[in-house]
Amino acid sequence: MDMLVPPWLEPLITTAFFSVCRTHGDAARSECNMYCLDCNDQSFCFYCRSSKHKDHQVIQIRRSSYHDVVRVSEIQKVLDISGVQTYVINSARVLFLNERPQPKTGKGVSHICEICGRSLLDPFRFCSLGCKLMGIKTNGNARFTLDAKNEEELMERRGEGTSRPRVMISSSREEEELREGSQQDIYPSTPPPPPSNARRRKGIPHRAPFGS
Repeated sequence: MDMLVPPWLEPLITTAFFSVCRTHGDAARSECNMYCLDCNDQSFCFYCRSSKHKDHQVIQIRRSSYHDVVRVSEIQKVLDISGVQTYVINSARVLFLNERPQPKTGKGVSHICEICGRSLLDPFRFCSLGCKLMGIKTNGNARFTLDAKNEEELMERRGEGTSRPRVMISSSREEEELREGSQQDIYPSTPPPPPSNARRRKGIPHRAPFGS
């Protein structure tokens, strides 16, 4: 399994996020929502990243409906996420770190997670990174590690060179859309609606002639 799963993945999935940083608790961005793939230790806040993990590979964790998610654009640079259901939340494509409890699968569901049985929107095998990890441990017919070919294809699509890509965190407003406790609903991506036809201009109204 060592060749199928990077050593930092299981600690990432089991780490607790969104606690208040002990060092920067009085600061505005003191929630521990970041994880360093190089140190592979514990979660930390924005200010800890600037001071201790400046040149490291860092993943930022976000939340939707009190569940931890990560953006596809970040995690796919370091992990093969094939087979895991993705969702669009606040215009960003994300996937969940761990399975979410589901009391009962609804009727007419076409796709379910191979591990926890959760209903899926699309024909994927797993609902989360945690379920894919369990699937690898169980039958070994999947993998998380990127091979050389996958890395080359990712870099070509991004117009990057041959050096190993780094996961960088932007401080733009868009990066702050997924926050702790967000109740944003989850939908698959849908195309924009077609433009409505312009209303036809009505003709000039004519009054009925007065009776004699």
